[in-house]
Formats: sequence, C-alpha cells, structure tokens
Amino acid sequence: METTDKEQLAPLNDIRICDKCKHMRVKTMLSKLQKLAPEAEIKVACKSYCGPCSRYAFIFINGRYVTAPTEDEAIEKARKYVKV
Repeated sequence: METTDKEQLAPLNDIRICDKCKHMRVKTMLSKLQKLAPEAEIKVACKSYCGPCSRYAFIFINGRYVTAPTEDEAIEKARKYVKV
C-alpha cells in the first residue's frame, strides 16, 4: 500500500504539555520529551485540564493524559505510549 505525502509528513507522536502547569518547567520538559520522541510534534499551551494540572505534572500523549507527582515520573509513565 502506498503512502500519501500527507501521511509521510504527519508526526508519529502527538505530545502536548501545559505552559501554566506548576509542577514542571516547560524548558526542561521540552528537552526531555524531545529525547523521548525526537520526531514528535510537541505543542505547548493551556490544555484546560486545570484540576489535575494544579496537583500533578502531566503530559497529553497520543490521546492519553498521563499524570505524576514530578515531571520525570510523568515522562517515565508516558514512555509506554510513545509510538515507534
């Protein structure tokens, strides 16, 4: 089956984080996520997930919310949802 140009250009992983989250720093989180999934499209903006966001670090990855007490723990939990 042939792939179209659109399919070839689409990122394999969709990762989103909130720039208002008090439990992680965007700059360090971005670098860690880029190492986890180098080809991913990482979007940074408010996710309207304020309840959990005020209590935990979180990552929205490929349609799933992953929360943890620290950004490193959130990345570890998100690792299983990364598409290779």
